[in-house]
Amino acid sequence: MTKGLGNILKQAQQMHSKIAQLQEEMAGRTVEATSGGGMVHIVMNGKMEIVSIRIDPEVVNREDVDMLQDLIKAAVNEGLRKSQEMMAEEMKKITGGLAIPGVF
Repeated sequence: MTKGLGNILKQAQQMHSKIAQLQEEMAGRTVEATSGGGMVHIVMNGKMEIVSIRIDPEVVNREDVDMLQDLIKAAVNEGLRKSQEMMAEEMKKITGGLAIPGVF
């Protein structure tokens, strides 16, 4: 193995280690998203898991379940987007702005 290739492999291993560490760190970080003017509030972690959902009782109406479902869907999708953005920003710090296919 040439010296240059050895260095590249070593850098790849270091980056892999940093990415694994970042994934663990992201599990402890959260983003918040709302819909319906705050009627539905979602907290999601960096692993894109829902930590909590809060629904204002005012929006709970047996006659309009479809609206509540739409509000929950909108808040979850916004939470996912924010969680992905948070991870992408942290990945840029590790990779120097390079995109790594299949990582995030």
